[in-house]
Amino acid sequence: MKLHSSETADDTRKVKLAYLVSHPIQYQAPLLRRISEEPDIDLTVFFGSSFSVREYTDKGFGVGVKWDVSLLHGYRYEFLPTIRDGQRTGMTCPMNYGILSRLRGNGRKPRFDALWVHGYSTVNAMHAILAAKSLGIPVLLRAESWLKDRKRSGRKLAVKRLFFKGLGELVDGAMPIGTLNAAYWRHYLGDDFPLFPFPYAVDNDYFQRRSREARDGRAKLLEELQLEPGRPVILFASKLQSRKRCGDLLEAYRNLTIGPSHKAPPYLVIVGDGQERAELESRAKASGLDGVRFCGFRNQSELPGFFDLATVFVLPSRHEPWGLIVNEVMNAGRAVIVSDDVGCQPDLVTDGVEGCVFRAGDVTSLTDALRRVLATPETAMRMGERGLERIRTWSFEEDIRGVRQALAEVTRKITA
Repeated sequence: MKLHSSETADDTRKVKLAYLVSHPIQYQAPLLRRISEEPDIDLTVFFGSSFSVREYTDKGFGVGVKWDVSLLHGYRYEFLPTIRDGQRTGMTCPMNYGILSRLRGNGRKPRFDALWVHGYSTVNAMHAILAAKSLGIPVLLRAESWLKDRKRSGRKLAVKRLFFKGLGELVDGAMPIGTLNAAYWRHYLGDDFPLFPFPYAVDNDYFQRRSREARDGRAKLLEELQLEPGRPVILFASKLQSRKRCGDLLEAYRNLTIGPSHKAPPYLVIVGDGQERAELESRAKASGLDGVRFCGFRNQSELPGFFDLATVFVLPSRHEPWGLIVNEVMNAGRAVIVSDDVGCQPDLVTDGVEGCVFRAGDVTSLTDALRRVLATPETAMRMGERGLERIRTWSFEEDIRGVRQALAEVTRKITA
């Protein structure tokens, strides 16, 4: 959408919100459209790079990716002029200029009432935060960080605390995505620092609708994957890289299927690509696991078809800041199994309710979780139904309440 220079009387009564993010992100696009529907919020998104709207090589998947969902429709945006754009994201990439001038505008007062920044550990983010504070524009911060992360030395932790002491003076509020992220902000910014809950959600309506529609194509997908109807399906859908721990799931599946034969042994369907794919395929073949299907990378619109096939979805990751794929699967009414190192777990999955939780890296614990969920068809079905009930309360509408609360507090121009 093009930026407009003219301003109507109605525009002056709106809160003008700028959002800075590295690039268009498939999960965020529908949220930005939803925020733009608010009659008293005037949102403009500033992107550092456009690489994700074209075909690009995703480092995690290891293949060319071109998203088949709209990333730019339904909200106002601008791509910032580039100093550096390596078709990836990192501390110094992308790097842009013109942030200050766009926040300042051409009038006597700043063009925006508030700035929302995604992340804090990049040159662009700090540039924008400092530019906003120089203009007297309040800053809201959202990020995925949590305390349950990789170990750091005492020196690095001391530097991090010093950094956050300064950051707390520049930022007017943080918008935690969930329980663990809120604990992170309190740890580094203090118990009195303003927090405005902004749940990590997906477009629930979209995934629920697409999952219902996928039923019509179930027989075709079963035939494509050579799956016998009626047999349970264990689904993994993510990047095939070490921290996702798909190898643990493969080993747990082997444990589950060895010994006395089942009447209807489950399949393991692996959706995704990445550096570990060849090794995983070799391990499956060597173990004689003929119930495993490797499906490669599948685009966003294809995933609901796989959710529809699944009896249970498994995310065995380590160091997973959230895991939005779990939100998506829960919208299909499917049971989920996650490790205790997946960030969404405290908010979305209670052991024995919506699915199961196991100790990350513990194959025996994962095997037991699979047995519990697959004990009877009714067990998995009930867990999936409870998951659907829970995810309905973790939606874009909660995000709208959070962003309105934050803007009401820092701008005093709208009501929460």
